[in-house]
Amino acid sequence: MTGRILRRVQLTADTFEWEVEADALARAAHPGQFVMVRLHGGSERIPLTLADFDTARGVVTLVVLAAGKSTREMMAAPEGTTLQSLAGPLGMPSEIPAVERVTLVGGGLGVAPLYPQVKAFRAAGARVTAVVGFRSRARVFWEDRFAAAGDELIVVTEDGTRGERGRVTDVLARRIADSSCGERVVAIGPLAMMRACAELTRAVAVPTIVSLNPIMVDGTGMCGSCRVLVGGRMRFACVEGPEFDGHAVDFADLALRQPRFRAEERRARAVEESCRLVAAADRSEQSG
Repeated sequence: MTGRILRRVQLTADTFEWEVEADALARAAHPGQFVMVRLHGGSERIPLTLADFDTARGVVTLVVLAAGKSTREMMAAPEGTTLQSLAGPLGMPSEIPAVERVTLVGGGLGVAPLYPQVKAFRAAGARVTAVVGFRSRARVFWEDRFAAAGDELIVVTEDGTRGERGRVTDVLARRIADSSCGERVVAIGPLAMMRACAELTRAVAVPTIVSLNPIMVDGTGMCGSCRVLVGGRMRFACVEGPEFDGHAVDFADLALRQPRFRAEERRARAVEESCRLVAAADRSEQSG
């Protein structure tokens, strides 16, 4: 299917939000699922976890970090643009068990896909605490949405320019120490952050769910990039996840494979920079 960008918001210098018209997708979506997006015929297919969906309006919300060539092209796309393809919802929905209290921990871009779970857990009757972490105030987004959706919001920045100074793991450790983290923890963000959260909760046997969206590439499991050892068994995040038991995930194996595309990323950046310099030179020559 295709989708049309109805609304575009620049959240930070390199992070933006799209509301995309996709009625059938919005009606089928659940927290934790993702979509594959392709802007045009020459761009990559990018896996993006759903940040929100509105069945009444027939729209889905995506939050994107412009980290590479294709996502920077996506950031430049104006409202009204029709995406060449929008496939989904893909992956398994989040489990929303009946619990009295839950702590949801998000880091960086991982904050966005945490939002549907905040709403779902609260709708299921849980008391929801959201702990969201960023590098600095300049990178904070959706603070108002989380404050309205949950029961408690704790904002953390590494430099202390907004909310508490420190990391989300500092807050989680404190909540474990005072027995306020609840019967379940969900952590979404960089692999190192999710691993640290899982290690903290392992000691007190609090079930902890992590989302392995960061390791996905093609969204179908066919490329093998999303393979992960969970409880000693090979699983595929695209089709069997993206959410898994954080205490069973082999994060050490994932850490070894995470840099596998760095050489290709460097070449892509070099080509992009070369094209930019050529275009700048052409403009200079024409103006001269």
